[in-house]
Order: sequence, then structure tokens, then C-alpha cells
Amino acid sequence: MTYILRSALIKQGLLMPVLNAVRGMSTSGGPTPPYTTLSITCPADTITHVEFCRPEKRNAMNKAFWSEMVDCFNQIAEDSECRVVVFSGAGKLFTAGIDLMSMASDIVQPEGDDTARISWNVRRTISKYQETFSVMEKCPKPVIVAIHGACIGGGVDLITACDIRLCTQDAWFQVKEVDIGLAADVGTLQRLPKVIGCRSLVNELALTARKMYADEAKSCGLVSCVFPDKETMMAGAMEMAGEIASRSPVAVQGTKVNLIYSRDHSVPEGLNYMATWNMSMLQTHDLMKSAQAAMEKKSPKEITFSKL
Repeated sequence: MTYILRSALIKQGLLMPVLNAVRGMSTSGGPTPPYTTLSITCPADTITHVEFCRPEKRNAMNKAFWSEMVDCFNQIAEDSECRVVVFSGAGKLFTAGIDLMSMASDIVQPEGDDTARISWNVRRTISKYQETFSVMEKCPKPVIVAIHGACIGGGVDLITACDIRLCTQDAWFQVKEVDIGLAADVGTLQRLPKVIGCRSLVNELALTARKMYADEAKSCGLVSCVFPDKETMMAGAMEMAGEIASRSPVAVQGTKVNLIYSRDHSVPEGLNYMATWNMSMLQTHDLMKSAQAAMEKKSPKEITFSKL
């Protein structure tokens, strides 16, 4: 279901029948129009599942993917129904990375009359591609990414922009860019050091392009949980999404925003930002609802929170 359609259905009071139909849909049905690389379903009213859907091309990232991700997550950010996102890949693996055949013209033959103009155009193109994954980080809704099989090149850029990373036992990760003659330029070199925390390991992975398998990914903190297979992983991801979605959206989204801010700033700056943030957010009705539920020993799932 597209988010333009979803908004229209909300206004017309027709959303629930469509959601009920979507819940039972298989993700093998192909992309969700108008997208050509993404399948979007709603397994629950407050959970959105975005699936990279180019299994016949090993989920390689073509030109359409880079722009559709931005459109998709900008709409998710504005969708008051959605409280959490699960992102996964269709087919036998998560992603083979950049589709070199599709992207060759932008990389090998940039436009421009001279070196200066060519350089400006290349910079503009790189910045546009960086936004494809930055938009996931900027989205106030938490993003859980579920990785199975190979996660190569641009896939590492993608997952490091997500909030929670899960994988299967057969998953492996590779910062592939040095093997194709370039430095990773859409997020890995900036986010991976902050995700793993071990500069030596990050340097090794980025400079040698060696594969990292699931157990090592878990031990170094790249992923928080390893599942035996994709089916079990997706069930775990949806269960986790349900737990997050049952909490106050004011609290959840505020937590994500402040975690990211604190990552990129000093502790005093983070505390100051937090105080400014909560001077208004503490005035939410959600605080009293949650406190009352806790005193009555009720689960957060029993509380009805307003949309955000």
C-alpha cells in the first residue's frame, strides 16, 4: 500500500479494510506501486514492513532504488499511523550492493564541460545518494533491519543507518568498495566506527574488503541478535516491532532523536538538548497514562496512545 493511498483511505474511513487485506499478503508478490524496487505492507496497524524487492537481481541497488527509498521514508516519517519500521530483503540474500550496470553512467561518465563542473556534478550526485540512507536515520520512527545471506557494499551503508540490526546465522557482511576502486562514500566510513566502536576492526574491514560472518558481527556489536533462519528472524523482528509500537510514540520518537543527537555531540551538549526537548515533551498525556498503567500493573500494550 502506498502512503499517498493510505492517507486518502484514512480521510475516507476506509483504512482498516485495506489493512486487513494487506496483513495476509505475501511479500513475494513484487514491488508495491508506484515503487519498482520496494514492497510495502502493514503487518499491524502501527508497523510498516519495507522490503527491498529485486530478488531476480540479488537486490542490487539500481537507480530507481536510490530515489524510491527517499520518497518512501519521507512518507513514513509523516505517517501518523506508523510507529516503527521493519526493513528486509526479498529472495536468497539481503543485497548484493550497488548495481554497477545501472549506475555506470553516473559514476563513469559524469556530465560537465570542464573539471570544475564535472566535480560539482559528481559531488551533487554523491550527496543525493547519501540521502538514500540518511533518510532512514532522519526518520523519527525506529527502523529495525533484518539481514539474511549476503550484505555487500551499499548494504553495509544501509544497515548502519538503521536503529536495530538483526541477522540470520548465514548472514555475512562486506565493505566491498575498495575492491571496485573507490572509497565507500554513502555512510559506512562515517557510521560503522560509531556502531562497532573498534577503530582497528573498522579499518581492517574497510581496507581489506574481507567478509565478516554473523558470529563476529554479533560479538563486535554490528548486530544485536542472530537467528537460525530468515523465518525465525522475521518473526523476532515483528515481535520486537510490536513491543516498540506499544509504547508512547512521543517517548519512542523522542528517544531516537536524542540518541542520534548524543552520538554526534558531547555529553554536555546532549544533556542540554535533552533538557530543551523534554521541557515540552514532558507535558504529554502519555506520561500520566503510562504512570497510571504502571501503578495498576498493566502492560503498555493495554494503553491507547494518540497518533503522532
